[in-house]
Amino acid sequence: NTQTCYIGWVYQLAKYYHRSPDELQDEELKAFLWYLSLERHLSSSSCAQAFHALNFFYKEVLGRTFNQRLLPPMKRAQKIPELLNPLEVQQILTACQKLKYRTMLTLCYGCGLRVSEVSALAVRDIDGPLKTLHIHQAKGAKDRRIPLTDTLLNLLRHYWCEYRPKTHLFYSGDMKDKALSIKSIQRAYKKAKSAAGIDKSGGIHALRHAIATHQFMAGMPLTQLQQVLGHKTIKTTLRYIHWLPGTQGEDEAFDLVAKLEVKS
Repeated sequence: NTQTCYIGWVYQLAKYYHRSPDELQDEELKAFLWYLSLERHLSSSSCAQAFHALNFFYKEVLGRTFNQRLLPPMKRAQKIPELLNPLEVQQILTACQKLKYRTMLTLCYGCGLRVSEVSALAVRDIDGPLKTLHIHQAKGAKDRRIPLTDTLLNLLRHYWCEYRPKTHLFYSGDMKDKALSIKSIQRAYKKAKSAAGIDKSGGIHALRHAIATHQFMAGMPLTQLQQVLGHKTIKTTLRYIHWLPGTQGEDEAFDLVAKLEVKS
């Protein structure tokens, strides 16, 4: 998705000037980015995405550096997602009538997985004796192991007995050699959410947000939560503190921020 997105922005740049991007100067790149903001009125996140795409292309592909600030000054909107409470999560999972989809969504919530990680799961990734789930080369090309509760292990065993997956844990239809697509998992979540009567905004990623906030409120240390979620830096995990002001872990968060600032 990132590759497609980045190529799309380079294409738009070439189309805008009707010239090869490697012939463009810094002033022209700046004018294009300002055009996206001031004339096309794109959101700050879209403009930032365009900048990162062009920045990657010129620095990593062409080996060029910029001598001036290209992106216009903008305030990025800070939006807090509509968080699911434990009861709502339970209602969504219960609304999943098919064992296959209920197992997927339960695993997505119980382990805090990204939807791409659920789709990529293989049978060999489950270690029953160690009670862990091995996530291979996820976002940031990182591996991690996530602990599995007895409840999750029993659900996975029940699922395996029913579907007998061989390679991919969740396969497409009757094709056991093909992983279930991300879109299919997203559709399953949307359908279950609708059946449960939950009208909060957000897609399947809401389950990952939910388990993060629920675990944090239950007392899980931030560093452990960071490992479970696979965040590169603790600063990414700290956003859950800002979403839940006044929680017991707030002092811990402030201490961590102070230490990070001292190190930097």
